[in-house]
Amino acid sequence: MIGNIQHGQLRALGVTSAARASVLPDVPAIAEFVPGYDVVGWYGFTTPTGTPPEVIDKLAKATSAMMAEPAAKEKLAGLGLDPLIMSTAEFTRFVRDETDKWAKVIKFANIKAS
Repeated sequence: MIGNIQHGQLRALGVTSAARASVLPDVPAIAEFVPGYDVVGWYGFTTPTGTPPEVIDKLAKATSAMMAEPAAKEKLAGLGLDPLIMSTAEFTRFVRDETDKWAKVIKFANIKAS
């Protein structure tokens, strides 16, 4: 969609992240009109329970190094992604917070699995 928006084929009304997207700086964040609004898709790398800490550290360092490379940043930005490099503890906390946030939405909306 990014290309279609940038070439004027689509008009974006807003982005769902808390702040404007770097790839679409002229498109407002919905949070500018609805305080606290922050709905984003995200990706992360995980390991199975019981993975040795030294393996987790090695994978985390390699992933962080790759995400810091200019070519990777450019490619991801072109896809509309703003990568956040987090420590293992930060990512664990992020996943927990996201789980809590969406659990509240599911409960409030009375969403049931079918």
